[in-house]
Amino acid sequence: MVSVPWLSLLWLLPLAGAVLVIVMPPGWRQFAKWFGLAVAVGVLAVSIVITAGFDTTGAPYQFTESHSWIPAFGAGYTLGVDGIAVVLVLLTAGLVPLLMLAGWNDGEDADDPLRPAAPRLRSSGGSRSRGPHGYVALTLTVESMVLISLVSLDVLLFYVFFEAMLIPMYFMIGGFGEGAHRSRAAVKFLLYNLFGGLIMLAAVIGLYVVTAQHGSGTFDFRSIVSAVSSGSLGVDPVVLKALFLGFMFAFAIKAPLWPFHRWLPDAAVESTPATAVLMMAVMDKVGTFGMLRYCLQLFPDASTYFRPLIVVLSVIGVVYGAVVAIGQTDIMRLIAYTSISHFGFIILGIFVMTSQGQSGSTLYMVNHGLSTAAVFLIAGFLVSRRGTRSISAFGGVQKVAPVLAGTFLVAALATLSLPGLAPFISEFLVLIGTFNRYWLAAAFGATALVLSSVYMLWLYQRVMTGLVHEGNEKIRDLVPRELVVVAPLIALLVLLGFYPKPVLDIINPAVGHTMTTIRQHDPAPRVPTGTAEGPHR
Repeated sequence: MVSVPWLSLLWLLPLAGAVLVIVMPPGWRQFAKWFGLAVAVGVLAVSIVITAGFDTTGAPYQFTESHSWIPAFGAGYTLGVDGIAVVLVLLTAGLVPLLMLAGWNDGEDADDPLRPAAPRLRSSGGSRSRGPHGYVALTLTVESMVLISLVSLDVLLFYVFFEAMLIPMYFMIGGFGEGAHRSRAAVKFLLYNLFGGLIMLAAVIGLYVVTAQHGSGTFDFRSIVSAVSSGSLGVDPVVLKALFLGFMFAFAIKAPLWPFHRWLPDAAVESTPATAVLMMAVMDKVGTFGMLRYCLQLFPDASTYFRPLIVVLSVIGVVYGAVVAIGQTDIMRLIAYTSISHFGFIILGIFVMTSQGQSGSTLYMVNHGLSTAAVFLIAGFLVSRRGTRSISAFGGVQKVAPVLAGTFLVAALATLSLPGLAPFISEFLVLIGTFNRYWLAAAFGATALVLSSVYMLWLYQRVMTGLVHEGNEKIRDLVPRELVVVAPLIALLVLLGFYPKPVLDIINPAVGHTMTTIRQHDPAPRVPTGTAEGPHR
């Protein structure tokens, strides 16, 4: 019986769909969009099959495929998924069809007669040819490259697609963005990430040289991890620390970790909302995934050495993102800064190296994807109706668009981690895991719970409540297409808020395997007590 290469099908299906869309005749605009949506739904179906077939009690990596790629370099086409990759694959495949629906008209020309009439943000450069063929093809290409990055078990294969995904995203920001400075934001995004990738390339080459000096050179992830765990690699710790920094630098930019975050707010604001969500909720997760898989498992001792520094940077990012968000006057920029705070939490949970922290971080990746998609898309629907991102231009929206205001409130409450909504569980796990090792970092991180309440509730108050400001009286409520996008996100935020067990059941065995690989154990909780004379008894 011939087994189906599910992982190859997973990433090749959207790539093949992108090729077919781009070669369609120019007049097939609506067909191109429907075809792209059908392909995205097909990818979701494949991801569901993989998730359903994943055995949480089985081997750490399943659905494995291995073929020779570049034998001279020891590089192979090697794929496989663990529990962490499975949930991120499902998140990616689940969000892309919703983003296609949310950005259904994003690929149309501003003056296209088929585009629904709505106020448009002022943009320098005038109208431009932006057929939906290109937009749909780029979206599918990003999805394809994210998926193969998540399932790759070869370091070189991972690196190739980790870098390649920047190109379609660059064109989505610069070519399809709606902001006045979209080109500058796209270049900034590309330069930041390419520079990080260049440093990582040096580290990837260095890793191959190290393996070649102690046997046959290889890029096989599992072989290298096995050699590191057994101590047979025999490499100078200084070299391993340098290689760790090369990988970590690229992942810290992609994630992004403070202070490497400067590209994110501009790229998110200048993009269309659907593109911004694709970037923040899908593509950027490859950075935190890379930290959890490659940084920790390839360089466990170096990760432990740099752990205090990364924990400090993560806590700064948590607080910084929340504080800066409070002072924003632009709706979309405010939400973008909240993601910097959330990524700080995710990275904090990864590097405290406790099972609660890492399980919480992985669950946080999923929950952040859902909550960010919900709040950013609903805000995007509102901005497209009003034609401005300025918070001061709004007011009283709940009187004229109650469903829009109500769904935005739920998404906003999820963003501030209200108990009963999905992000609360993941944030709580991260804080518990952090407290067990660094109680002071957990104390500072917990301040974000208060700060997030300030920026999200104040935003809702200014935009949705009060008297209807002039110009807002004609804002229409969510239309059926938009409800189809928002309803699943809200439902998942509520469902995972009350019952996260199915996701954690998949994540926890993979986290346990990672903890064993890096030789870490959960410490007993320590609380500072006593006085200068000695501890209280």
